[in-house]
Amino acid sequence: MPKKQKRREKPDRPSRSGKPHSERKKAPLPTREQLLEYLSSTTEKVGKREIARAFNIRGEDRIALKALLSELATQGAIVGNRKAVKPRGKLPPVGVLEIIARDDEGELIAVPTNWEASEGERPKILVQAARRGIGPDGDGALAIGDRILARIARVRDTDPFGYAHEAEPIKRLPRERKRLLGIFRASKRGGGGMIDPIDRKDLKEWPVRAGNESDADDGELVRFDIVRRHREGVPEARVAERLGNPQDQRRISLIAIHTHGLPDGFPDPVLAEAEDLPEIETHGRLDLTQLPLVTIDPVDARDHDDAVLAEPDADPANEGGFIVTVAIADVAHYVRPGSRLDREAKTRGNSVYFPDRVVPMLPERISNDLCSLREGEVRPCLAARMVFDRHGDKRRHTFHRALMRSAARLSYQEAQAAIDGSASARVAPMLEKALKPLWAAYAALAAARDRRAPLDLDLPERKIELGEDGMVRRVHVPERLDAHRLIEEFMIQANVAAAETLEQARAPVVYRVHDRPSTEKLKALRELLEGLDLSLPPGDHIRPKHFNGVLARAKDQPYAEFVNEVILRSQAQAVYDTANLGHFGLNLLRYAHFTSPIRRYADLLVHRSLIAAMKLGVGGMAPEEKPELKETAKAISEAERRAMVAERETIDRLISAFLADRVNAEFAGRISGVTRSGLFVRLKDTGADGFIPASTLGGGEFWRHAEEAHALIGDRSGRGFRLGDQVEVRLVEAIPMAGALRFEMLTEPGPMPGHAARGGGSHRRGPRMGNRRHRRR
Repeated sequence: MPKKQKRREKPDRPSRSGKPHSERKKAPLPTREQLLEYLSSTTEKVGKREIARAFNIRGEDRIALKALLSELATQGAIVGNRKAVKPRGKLPPVGVLEIIARDDEGELIAVPTNWEASEGERPKILVQAARRGIGPDGDGALAIGDRILARIARVRDTDPFGYAHEAEPIKRLPRERKRLLGIFRASKRGGGGMIDPIDRKDLKEWPVRAGNESDADDGELVRFDIVRRHREGVPEARVAERLGNPQDQRRISLIAIHTHGLPDGFPDPVLAEAEDLPEIETHGRLDLTQLPLVTIDPVDARDHDDAVLAEPDADPANEGGFIVTVAIADVAHYVRPGSRLDREAKTRGNSVYFPDRVVPMLPERISNDLCSLREGEVRPCLAARMVFDRHGDKRRHTFHRALMRSAARLSYQEAQAAIDGSASARVAPMLEKALKPLWAAYAALAAARDRRAPLDLDLPERKIELGEDGMVRRVHVPERLDAHRLIEEFMIQANVAAAETLEQARAPVVYRVHDRPSTEKLKALRELLEGLDLSLPPGDHIRPKHFNGVLARAKDQPYAEFVNEVILRSQAQAVYDTANLGHFGLNLLRYAHFTSPIRRYADLLVHRSLIAAMKLGVGGMAPEEKPELKETAKAISEAERRAMVAERETIDRLISAFLADRVNAEFAGRISGVTRSGLFVRLKDTGADGFIPASTLGGGEFWRHAEEAHALIGDRSGRGFRLGDQVEVRLVEAIPMAGALRFEMLTEPGPMPGHAARGGGSHRRGPRMGNRRHRRR
């Protein structure tokens, strides 16, 4: 056995003073106050070794230092371990923060993302005005829910609003897919419990240890963090924030609001500003109060910001032509650039419409009062006056700052019934002077629309009706009326006129753009249509009329819904942009949203630009808004996508709750999505979406995902299931809070043209299942 080597003596290293450590004078142990002051002032990561070196503590005194640190930790004055110690609640000079709210002044408030429960409540940090270009794409617009890397500084004198720290953003970090939210279920034994998932993509329950509930009540929506008691420990949940009980409040949309960080409720200063707005200015406004402008909206419409009028054109040079007026609430008169109302509206981007409530872009004082075009009440408006010939082609247009008085508030059904010969006593007086001229003008515009040939997809939207208990009473597809098409076409024409006017004036424009389908998507679509003996012209220069030809040929075929679905999925997503790409779906060269400034910030920007360009008075676009328009367009596009997802998820949760007591019932549906892991099925009656795992499809098959065919195909038989197939399914499981439904397939797989049996495979193997009749016993 080799001899143990003698430990080599280390030379005595010199200290910062230049003397060897052995010659330094031994220092007394620091007091509690001195140690805390040192830990608070240092910007470096320090542990026991660094503290000992800083205070020249050696030998046996290190034991006393350890005892002092242990005492401070027990008292809660410091947190950490021997390698890293800091005062309880101390923030690092640079850290990751999550923006959680705006204060009464509209300033952004953030909290640290890395924070131990032992350190108490997360400190709230005031975020300084962000420098432009902090985002990954140069977009400096920060919003609630964003995560940022920031420099953090303690305020020398605590901010009068209670903020002890300020943060200077360095860069915006990628937004988390979703916040960790769930429904807390309290343990019946007392203390702790479980968190039920609300994300149907991750249906995992999380245990909550006693003491980590943060006083959450049973059934309450909570935000939680994942923690481990030690490195190899089982992950647990710790409640970070209580968010209310969606069932008690009959607001299941509460889940989506908090999941996506939607701003719910307005700060007091914003509401105060909404109550103290300028009076209507009549000088310089065109008087339209004597004209029979009418609003035509859904029966349950929550805001009324557009009115329409059509009149025969008396100009002999335009025989058979029409003058169409589209009057839009003058939101820009009340919401001025840079105001608290403006900053709040810009942050929200748009209103979000849930079946059980609305998260509005503007306070009710504006959206439901001052800018609601109420019957018989004078309101300020911005009006587009458009002249069309008898063929529906526009000859000219003008914009006016005006005053109007709605002659009638009509629903689509009331207006249509009157035109169809069943006018109610209330609507009958409007038939000759308002409705018949509107329908006559629409007939001309509809002919022009048909010649323009926009994309004509047939994908009916379902409507959810709630009962008094806030739950789904019924789901139905509203009838599509000419009244709907009339208002839609008039709004499109006003939007086009706005874009044309701003272009001609060389004024800033926030376009609504819809790019043509990509080469890759067109290639995949062609391959899919070829299997149905349908085809598109070669090349990338596809027009909407080419898609319409395919839709027409598929209309009476059993795969018609499938063709509509795949053509929709081949399209690009419409967005807002300052660069004009045209609108492919509407087949328009230029298009801008003008007709809904109550609920869309993009429309408000277009109003301001028109007001400034045409010198129509106050409320025009401010000079400081123009350089930021591209960033703003991107931000409101993101807000729109977030709203769409939140609305869809809420509908899924409501319908899942509606179907929860029908487990084991059978339904007709069609396949709405195909993935490697299984099939998504949309039910015919309710539009509910559910999932069938590939592992349950059965037949002793290996199920292969044929991506180009949007199908799962059995390798043994060559038969399978394809996007758009009509099927019958059985409901196996419903999880309302997650909006999740799981089905069992009852329909046998069908032949897949061009896909022969392989006799083997490489995908998921399902259990053997007999034919449908056997399974239904």
